[in-house]
Amino acid sequence: MANPSLSEYLAQSQRGLYQSVFGPEYLQKQTYFTVDTASGVFNTTYGRKVWQALNNQTRFFNAIPRVVWGNTAGWRVRTDRGSNRSRPVTETGALPTVDVSNIETISSLPRIVSTTFGASVKSVFTAQLEGGVGDVLALENENAQLDHIKEMNEELLAGSAYIASGGSATTVTLPASIAKHFKVGDKIAQYDADAAGHKRQTGSTVSGVSGTTVTVEAGAGSDDFANGDIAYIFSRAGLTSIDDVVSVDGSTVGGVTTRSRAYDLTIGSRTAGQWNAAASASYNSGTGRALSLNLLDTAIQKIRENGGEPKLILLGHDQYFNLERLLNSNQRYLGQEEYQVGVGSERTFPGTRTGLVLATYQGIPIIPDADVAKSVASDDTVLGSNVYVLDTDYLEIAVAQPTQYVENRDYFAANALVVRGLLYTMAEMRCNNIFVQSKIADLNA
Repeated sequence: MANPSLSEYLAQSQRGLYQSVFGPEYLQKQTYFTVDTASGVFNTTYGRKVWQALNNQTRFFNAIPRVVWGNTAGWRVRTDRGSNRSRPVTETGALPTVDVSNIETISSLPRIVSTTFGASVKSVFTAQLEGGVGDVLALENENAQLDHIKEMNEELLAGSAYIASGGSATTVTLPASIAKHFKVGDKIAQYDADAAGHKRQTGSTVSGVSGTTVTVEAGAGSDDFANGDIAYIFSRAGLTSIDDVVSVDGSTVGGVTTRSRAYDLTIGSRTAGQWNAAASASYNSGTGRALSLNLLDTAIQKIRENGGEPKLILLGHDQYFNLERLLNSNQRYLGQEEYQVGVGSERTFPGTRTGLVLATYQGIPIIPDADVAKSVASDDTVLGSNVYVLDTDYLEIAVAQPTQYVENRDYFAANALVVRGLLYTMAEMRCNNIFVQSKIADLNA
């Protein structure tokens, strides 16, 4: 059965209308639509329509199958066949030595993503008068739904490790386009370039992200973040990203080794070529390079060698056009039949069977997403977006609780005449076979 559309996925948002899921911190630092401040709900306007000036596309979220969570908090993985228990036996020879498979365990628990909004009682009334924006609660509810799914898409595509340009014991300085990949509640570890060693091995919790600055828990004096250090994910507060999954201990950022984790795997165990590492993670020591068909073919080959079959090529719009230019030189004009390929509830861009406009490569659908993580050079310059080749048979968004909408009008609890709304989803992205996913990084834009 096809994945539900975005509208169908959010159709259950009226559940729990009068539940109270607001924690004590929800009463702190609230921002509401009001009339007496410059919030814009009641002022001189040229109509009520509020146009979106934001990219609300969620292509990767739409392309990954969504399933019911099920009765599990993880799974086990068979990682070897046992030693010498299968071999030829001569007519009177001894039987093979008895051995057993090696079984590893994976921890996977649901994560909660939430989106809030609020408006004063006065603004709710006046916003519907002439010159207002109309039903401000309905307006923000609609916008919050878009923002909620967009947040999940961004979390699914967040990068795992980046090189810092500076910082302190409690801050990490990163390009603004990179800092957003770290979320409040994430735990990050550190590679100290000067000491050539890994620090913060139990993870430092992120408490804030603003512009180019990520605020973290204080570490020892020797743990100050400095230019050239690496900040990498120890654990996620939100959804596990595809970059967390498609990683190995040998993964490098700007030529420096990282140890990003997924599903509570032990730091230091994700060696290249092992069961809990990607089929292929291609880097270039922090030096930008052009995307090539050889790189893409190698990623596909490694997946097939590991027993998988690529179902999706995920990339940014920059690499989409780079790949288009690569294939144009080999184009044969045998016809101009236009077609599209469906991936989950998403569709590829229209293509022709001559490859003039891409839809597939070697029969594998290509989906560009503006939120795909980018690499950084050794001097922390932002490079082009990564390319992921994925076997989506082993990827799923497991939903423990579908998106819920809660509206609260308890003025005494808020100690203000305000109406508050909350959307929340309890889910997690699960990969049941890391060994058949691959990544190409350190690419030019």
